[in-house]
Amino acid sequence: MLRRQSARESAARTYARALPIVPVRARGLTIEGADGRRYLDCLSGAGTLALGHNHPVVLEAIRKVLDSGAPLHILDLATPVKDAFTTELFRTLPSGLADHARVQFCGPAGTDAVEAALKLVRTATGRSGILAFTGAYHGMTAGALEASGGAADVRVTRLPYPQDYRCPFGVGGEHGAELAARWTESVLDDPKSGVPLPAGMILEPVQGEGGVNPAPDAWLRRMRQITEARSIPLIADEVQTGVGRTGRFWAVEHSGVVPDVMVLSKAIGGSLPLAVVVYRDDLDVWQPGAHAGTFRGNQLAMAAGTATLAYVRENRLAERAEALGAHVLTQLRSLATEFPCIGDVRGRGLMIGIELVDPEAAPEPAPLDSPTPAPGGGGPHPAAPALAAAVQRECLRRGLIVELGGRHASVVRLLPPLTISDEQTNAVLDRLADAVAAVARGPVQP
Repeated sequence: MLRRQSARESAARTYARALPIVPVRARGLTIEGADGRRYLDCLSGAGTLALGHNHPVVLEAIRKVLDSGAPLHILDLATPVKDAFTTELFRTLPSGLADHARVQFCGPAGTDAVEAALKLVRTATGRSGILAFTGAYHGMTAGALEASGGAADVRVTRLPYPQDYRCPFGVGGEHGAELAARWTESVLDDPKSGVPLPAGMILEPVQGEGGVNPAPDAWLRRMRQITEARSIPLIADEVQTGVGRTGRFWAVEHSGVVPDVMVLSKAIGGSLPLAVVVYRDDLDVWQPGAHAGTFRGNQLAMAAGTATLAYVRENRLAERAEALGAHVLTQLRSLATEFPCIGDVRGRGLMIGIELVDPEAAPEPAPLDSPTPAPGGGGPHPAAPALAAAVQRECLRRGLIVELGGRHASVVRLLPPLTISDEQTNAVLDRLADAVAAVARGPVQP
């Protein structure tokens, strides 16, 4: 099957290259391959599987719809399944948004919802420009790629996203976040900046593909103040951060920010394709048919999504993700003291990143007061994508599936299901530590 896949599918395939396995069964955290090997899955469908593979409440919800004879394809018509999903979704939203919100069902992927959100704010404001951030990832369609930095568009202005380890200003901490905020204000308020008043600002409360970079809460509140004072709609991309992943049901809740628009996908469909945009009702200026999508009424995904949202809410899985994530970060930071190739460990809840660096290379220049100096002075060591890829391979050999992302794909990412047990967490940490140790000893088999 792997040979046929390589011969038939496009060169753009990604996960199949790094993870040459053939899954045939899965339950919870565990995947079984065609060769009989079992793997602990900390990729979780790129964060789609909040409850892991084939959770009983999700399967029951899907079977109930299938057995009922209900239509599976309904465009945007009203159905009991859709009404139940919308009701549960609104129950979880930040109160400042839920009380005055509208929802637009889009095509089945998060990138479709991003496109809809960009179109929405451009229509509502009559403006065309978009503010986005370095390190962002919003999808693979043209507009989403432009907002992610993957294509050039004069309508998208790129702003610095604050982080401690590789601060764009070389200082990190509160000072770095403050400089990033001032940069944003300057771009908007300087008539010579060349940036007219934009239609909206789009950001991720935690950058996922960008290397698991949590936005500082104070900085996120500043972005809300800056946009609100200038009547710029703020779009929060919660495609990967939503449904309890970061320790709150929605990641913006850490900072108390209420965005004007939220882009939701991945876990809201309970493992099936579903994407929506939720936004303030005064932005609802679209004409009928202004935005549509043939598969926006996926009934099975709505049923699975309702079950998932309710299970996460009722079982307080966001709170568990916060506590368990803090434990994992503590253990990984302890591991980093043993291995200089681990440059940084960061994350929020069960969205965790381990950045691999080349400890033999000269550190990048940094101010003396940098909060994250490398041993011997200077800034962080250069990113080490080859080491990160080696760790991923060694993890797979030990039955652990992890993802890569961040600068030069040098960040090993963990996105386990929110249902992961304490015992399974320890197994993940043990296998990851073994993999890092094997790579640090080197050389590693390709």
